[in-house]
Amino acid sequence: MTKVGNHEFDRERYDSDGDVLYLTRGAEQVAASTFATPEGHAVRLDAGGDVIGLTIVNAKWLLDRDGKLVVTIPERVELPRADLDPALIG
Repeated sequence: MTKVGNHEFDRERYDSDGDVLYLTRGAEQVAASTFATPEGHAVRLDAGGDVIGLTIVNAKWLLDRDGKLVVTIPERVELPRADLDPALIG
């Protein structure tokens, strides 16, 4: 389980070729809407406006460069590398 701010994601998939981390929660479903964060990531919402997915672009590269990851979903969250390392095995 990966926690980003007050959102807990129960599934992680890391694409090491593209350096993209996909985080999802709950039953698989098609997003009702998606928005881009100021940092260039994507947040997927269900019909009720709840966060059901997060796509983090350049995940390892950003962690290597900054030692943390910043995501605005809609609140700004800073994640230390240790919080994401388990999800980036791939």
